[in-house]
Amino acid sequence: MSEVVSLGCRLNIAESAAIRAMLSDPDLVVVNSCAVTEEAVRQTRRAIRRARRERPSARVVVTGCAADVERAMLTAMPEVDAVVPNGEKLEAARYRRPGDGRGPTYSSLDYAPARPGPGLRRGDRDTHARAFIPVQNGCDHRCTFCIIPYGRGPSRSRPAGGVIDEVKRAIDGGAREVILTGVDVTSYGDLVGDSLGLLVERILRACPELTRLRLSSLDPVEIDDRLLAQIAGEPRLMPHLHLSVQAGDDLILKRMKRRHLRADAIGLVERVKAARPEVAIGADLIAGFPTETEAMFANTLALVREAQIVFGHVFPYSPRRGTPAARMPQLEPELIRARAGRLREACTATHAAWLDALVGTEQRVLVELEGTTGHSENFARVQLDGKAVPNSVRAVRILARQGETLLGTPA
Repeated sequence: MSEVVSLGCRLNIAESAAIRAMLSDPDLVVVNSCAVTEEAVRQTRRAIRRARRERPSARVVVTGCAADVERAMLTAMPEVDAVVPNGEKLEAARYRRPGDGRGPTYSSLDYAPARPGPGLRRGDRDTHARAFIPVQNGCDHRCTFCIIPYGRGPSRSRPAGGVIDEVKRAIDGGAREVILTGVDVTSYGDLVGDSLGLLVERILRACPELTRLRLSSLDPVEIDDRLLAQIAGEPRLMPHLHLSVQAGDDLILKRMKRRHLRADAIGLVERVKAARPEVAIGADLIAGFPTETEAMFANTLALVREAQIVFGHVFPYSPRRGTPAARMPQLEPELIRARAGRLREACTATHAAWLDALVGTEQRVLVELEGTTGHSENFARVQLDGKAVPNSVRAVRILARQGETLLGTPA
């Protein structure tokens, strides 16, 4: 059967589900790649080689961000049969064998720039108890470290009606939770008056049977009062925010070309927590950005505590060819790795303390498809002490913490 290997972000997870649904060639492996860091590119290469090793007779086709920003490397790999541009990954004809008479195929010798693809046809119901639904793609901002706009193109948003229709299809397919995803989700809205907050309102109004709505990574500077009101007062919008913070030092933020300051991130968290104290905060953080001094790093380290970050997604900085940050004075790799380790330790400590505070509480848990684990509304991972109905939402009494997981029993 056809196989899709998904790497990277939640948007890739959603797109991989759509690719899987459209494929019919049993001897095809599609690698939906990531290129956000050098490590992501290495993982892409490993996935390609593994696919060739495990299925030597299958065609291996690569798409995703690396298909655009690392095209020369991919086309030079003997394991790769074809490369599909990221903007064409949702076109079924691009995965057909040459000469099958059913339409155009994509040759790895050709190239077309990224362009908006069609909407997805379903969430990833095969592997998750949640449906990932993209609402936006691309990015108009040019953070100095980021290669993704080169692989995803400019920002463009899906019409709200199409998003709502897809949410309804996901619900009809059994989804209890929907996650809105994209490259720069908070920039949603191509039309005057459109916004992510308005989209959330429309989805919840049009889909009263939707149990849980969750948002993927948000840019702090783009969270407006309308969205804040939804976060603060809408119980079906989950109390879990993942923020694209990146650093806790103002000069580094300026050199990254971010549009917020340290105080902005802390102030946003304070406003959210004042209105809804149970909201769990996650954040993307980069360690070892060019020119970062120990004092600058200390500001980022302290931000973990001051912004109450319990889900830290730490990236050791890696230069991406063609980005402005790659031309800045670089830190030694050993120092970058050491700072990333210290940052992860800080995030692990806040996460553990937060989990400990949840022991003895009752949490509503969405049970995963294997029936023994799930996630609470604030996205804490919960291990159940017995088998529960997959894809159900259960009240669970939290008994203890084991590592990064809570142990619970149905209440």
